[in-house]
Amino acid sequence: MSKIDVTSLPISLPEGIDYDEYLRATYLAVFPSDVPIHSLAPVLAVEQSTGTWTPVPGETPEVRKKHVAKVTGVYEVPDYEFEMPKDVKTRSYIIEIAYPIVNIGSQIPMLLTTVVGNICMGGQIKLLDIRFPEKFVKGFKGPKFGIKGVRKLLGVKDRPLLNNMTKPCTGYTPEVGVELFKAAALGGVDIVKDDELIANASFNSVEDRVKLYMEAEKEIYEKKGEKTLYTVNVTDSIPNIFENAKRAIDAGANAIMVNYIATGFPVLRALAEDPNINVPILAHMDVAGAYYMSPVHGIASSLILGKLARLAGADIVVVPAPYGKAPILKHQFKNIAANLSFPMYDLKPTFPMPSGGITPLNVPQVMKDLGTEIIIGSGGGIHAHPQGPTAGGRAFRQAIDAAMVGMPMEEAVKQYPELAAAVKVWGDPMKKFKVE
Repeated sequence: MSKIDVTSLPISLPEGIDYDEYLRATYLAVFPSDVPIHSLAPVLAVEQSTGTWTPVPGETPEVRKKHVAKVTGVYEVPDYEFEMPKDVKTRSYIIEIAYPIVNIGSQIPMLLTTVVGNICMGGQIKLLDIRFPEKFVKGFKGPKFGIKGVRKLLGVKDRPLLNNMTKPCTGYTPEVGVELFKAAALGGVDIVKDDELIANASFNSVEDRVKLYMEAEKEIYEKKGEKTLYTVNVTDSIPNIFENAKRAIDAGANAIMVNYIATGFPVLRALAEDPNINVPILAHMDVAGAYYMSPVHGIASSLILGKLARLAGADIVVVPAPYGKAPILKHQFKNIAANLSFPMYDLKPTFPMPSGGITPLNVPQVMKDLGTEIIIGSGGGIHAHPQGPTAGGRAFRQAIDAAMVGMPMEEAVKQYPELAAAVKVWGDPMKKFKVE
């Protein structure tokens, strides 16, 4: 009997992997109890690297030795050891597979093809995380500005930044939009973004908006001494999105926005790495739920909204917040923010921007959950303020200022009239401003 060359097998101990040469993907797999997952997992590794469903002549030991993916762990939850209960119908596993980065290169399309690829159609399998080696990450430039760079542009050192989404979402002209921009900026909003539903529309072009809004930004700066970034939505098909971005920059844009999941990660990366696009990029989260919402299928939110967006170069990422209209568990929300902003080799940290139904009353909780290195995003919470969007912006800034010094909301509403007016509209007397 010939000796088995274990280096060519699709299995390995974790200690047998050179983690400078492999990235490690972690999956949740839920299968009927009679599926032999310990035998199936190596088949998945082969399927996503050197082989297919049946042996082929070209998959030689030499090819496998360099290119085969390796199962480094299969862990069942609960961890049955001595017998399987007869009434168990499904079994849940954590599977770890290491993929040679030589198969992928420093790019996201082949990364997703490798770690998700065909196996996402093989049942209840969800990609939970990817551990990237430094060698792989060095192939990406990441955010051009990041948290420090955006703060420097605005001249704001410590407090959370405030973003306003223009409302209504779409259907308005540039002349209407610039008045909404002025009102929000006068209220103390640091960043005004387009809604994701408007880009280079026939009734409201990118160039027309940028010219009017940036003229208004100069006027407001002269009045208040505070700068305002305008993230104009350049989302479009290829090559129009790049043309939109360049026209926006030529027209004076100081930031841009892209619906990055709809356009694809390579488009976001190309925008971020273009030396002529020397402004921050805000990445919007729409379509993300199609990837992460299932508990047993797809790709985890911390990857789609976190690590991958950061790799591709987003300076700001809009993320769903557990306080408003976008349902998400708080620990998942915090995990997304961590993947955007915690140390990741030499990549700059990306600003997480909690959004989706946030009002001034949510500010203390947002800051307790994520700290101050955030951008608080609000659309209706500013524009629907009973005294108008300028007062809506002030109410948010008042809530931020109060939270920065630890002032309870009960005291802040006595001191700040715009905040008090917001409480009358959105306050819940049963909660009594409780921060959990």
